[in-house]
Amino acid sequence: MSQKEQKPTLTGHRTRTRKRDEKEKYDPTGFRDSILQGLNEAGTDLEQVSKFLVEAGHKLNYRLYGETLLDILFAGGILAPGGSVVEDTDKTKVCRSEVCVFTTEEDVKAMQNFWEQVFSKVTRRFKYLEKKLQDELSKIILFLKGFSEVERKKVAMFTSILLTENEVDAKCLLNLFNDHLVKDGIALQFAVDMFAVWLKEKDMASIAGVLSKAQLDNRLLELMPISKRSEANFENIFTEAGLTDFAKYQRARAHAESKKQLYKELSEIFEESGDIKEIQSVIQETMKKNDFTGKDIIAVLWKVMMNSHEWPKKEELIPEQVGRCFKKYMPLFKTFVNNERTEAELLLKMQEYCHANMRKMFSKMVTWFYSSDVLSEDEILKWYKCNNNLKGKAYFNEQMKKFVDWLNTAEEESDEDDDEDEEEDQDQEEK
Repeated sequence: MSQKEQKPTLTGHRTRTRKRDEKEKYDPTGFRDSILQGLNEAGTDLEQVSKFLVEAGHKLNYRLYGETLLDILFAGGILAPGGSVVEDTDKTKVCRSEVCVFTTEEDVKAMQNFWEQVFSKVTRRFKYLEKKLQDELSKIILFLKGFSEVERKKVAMFTSILLTENEVDAKCLLNLFNDHLVKDGIALQFAVDMFAVWLKEKDMASIAGVLSKAQLDNRLLELMPISKRSEANFENIFTEAGLTDFAKYQRARAHAESKKQLYKELSEIFEESGDIKEIQSVIQETMKKNDFTGKDIIAVLWKVMMNSHEWPKKEELIPEQVGRCFKKYMPLFKTFVNNERTEAELLLKMQEYCHANMRKMFSKMVTWFYSSDVLSEDEILKWYKCNNNLKGKAYFNEQMKKFVDWLNTAEEESDEDDDEDEEEDQDQEEK
């Protein structure tokens, strides 16, 4: 067999690097100078500013120098760690632009205009800058201490506009919780200034949704310096600033958190000992510390009692176990179910729970509470006649019909007995 001749190979061949693969030397100062030159030529005409920035984006590398560009648009120049603008050794050299957030008029309309005419046009043309804007704002907030009071307020106003427009995620606010900002009251004042603008553009429900999504809704109190941190102080500060809706929102959040804490404490006691006196003590102490109503206590107490037991799957075994549970904890309900509102709340909580878990137990539960003098016949009849929106009402009304008929009959007999007693008393007086 003849061997194939090997093809000749080239040696010493050098692969040429394509221009797009060549690494550009990182020169933020040179980039800054190019941008500042164009901005100075455009002057204060925002339309000309945005036109220059869009055109420059095709020549200059915004992807590499995105942070530098956004530094200039926020502060007028390159920001050093801490918030100061980097100056050049050549004092005659211009290192700062007069067109930026810091130099914009301290007015919501002016800030909105700067966003629409400059930031919005550039970030929409170069989409990768949208992600860099989120990071830039987080950095700007971290550097707040290095800015003047007026500059901080302008950043707060601009941040609220970005949040209103859904241009950034509220997670950029996480840096507000840094100790150096909280300690000096900078974080709290920034929040007040920001929410003042935000609430004019959006309602409290939509703002609450944004804060909840970023997991900030339960941390707002942490914006206050430790020495002044209290729900009362927080509410006073925001109310005085005209942010009543926000103060109410925080009060509701704090109330909900306190209820969660009470539920957690009671659950531990129910699981460990179920001691009645200890449970009463915890509830009474919590009521002193928090603005809790009887309805709040009944809602938590009912939920803890029913969730702390693992009920049998066989329906025939449920009544006996539930009955033992009710008998043990009935003194708690006799203590805290002490007016019409708490009775009504208890009936509604039973209705909710039974519809989801024990549909056949509702009438038995009501009967047990009635025979223990926790529920009055007036409230039971009122519940029976009302048309609440909770599920299962028609079904439970049918279940309660015999008991309600008995209550009505007993009430009529009681009225007749009272009339007879009055007649006997009159006869005796006449004699």
